[in-house]
Formats: sequence, structure tokens, C-alpha cells
Amino acid sequence: MPLVVAYWRTNLTMRRLAPLFGVSKSAADRVIDDIGPRLALHPRQRFAKDAVLIVDGTLVPTRDHKVAEQSKNYRCSTNHQVVIDADTRLVVAVGRPLPGDRNDCLAWAESGAKATVGNTMTIADGGYPGTGLVMPHRRRKGEDLPDWKRPTTSPTSRSARVGHAFARMKAWKILRDCRLRGDGVRHAMHGVARLHDLALTG
Repeated sequence: MPLVVAYWRTNLTMRRLAPLFGVSKSAADRVIDDIGPRLALHPRQRFAKDAVLIVDGTLVPTRDHKVAEQSKNYRCSTNHQVVIDADTRLVVAVGRPLPGDRNDCLAWAESGAKATVGNTMTIADGGYPGTGLVMPHRRRKGEDLPDWKRPTTSPTSRSARVGHAFARMKAWKILRDCRLRGDGVRHAMHGVARLHDLALTG
């Protein structure tokens, strides 16, 4: 496990990482392939009736072009839908990675994140129109929003919490430039999500 955690944290090449643990490059590869999936976050199966969740998408640059596409950051990336609990700020679900050119509105359903949360109240930003998610009202040009439509402490400030979660997760360098192939980016994302939660809960 320490080797996998060190790899995700530093994103060192196998040539540099393996000697730190006294193993060969091939052995280090096998450890990552074997242990990585076991560290994956298990999505929460049930939510309290008054639970409020927040969803947003994040892009992970990925070297494997079979699972990635050029995205708005002009890099080959994968789109990951991440759902957190608004109160605890813990990650409760991570959708299946999709090509980075897929917009959040489509990725929400296609990644499986929507099915995971079911009918639980979920907040999102303005990038999820027509999804049934709770979004802040948008002011059109030249329009004044009535008081009841103006964002105060609901969707906009709460949705910043998922941004903070992304910042903590992206401290793991594997999510800045993932060299893993196939399911590697999914295992890394789910594993980092679980370690993120463990760090918050102590």
C-alpha cells in the first residue's frame, strides 16, 4: 500500500519510484495494478432523507488516448463527476470516467453518478441545465433578479465546497498527469477520493 500511495502522491516514474522501495520496475507495476483497485472508494448506498449533495465535474489529464479526448484545457483528459456531502464534505460517489470533451450535463447521467444518488437532493452549478438538479438562477443581461432568486447561502456558496474538495484531491499529482493505462485513471481517482475522505475523518 505505501508504494501505491507514494506513486499517487508524487507521480514519479517507475524508474525513480521502484528503487525507493527496493523492488524492480515490473514489481512496482504489479503492486500498483493489484493494490490500486482495492483502495477504491465504495459509493454510499443510502442517504438520509434530509441529505444534501453537491456534484461537479473535474478534468484529469490522461496519457491513454483510448479513454480520453481533447477538452477545454486543450489536453487529452477524462471527465469525472464527483459527488460530495454538503455537510461533511466527504466524497460519496465518483462517476465512471468519460472522455474530456463530454460536457457535465451528459456526463452526469452517462457516468452513473446520477443513478448512484437517486432522488437525493443534489446541487450543481449552471452547467447542468435540464438535469433536474438544483441550480442557482442566472441573471440575463439587463435583468434584475428578484430577492427570492438571488443566490445567498444556497447553491452558489455550497457548490464552492466541491471546488475545495477538488483542490485537496488535485494535491495528489497522479490527477494532474495520469500515465496509467486503461482503468488506471479510474482506480487512481477512486483511490484518491477514498484517501481524501480518510484525511478529513482522521
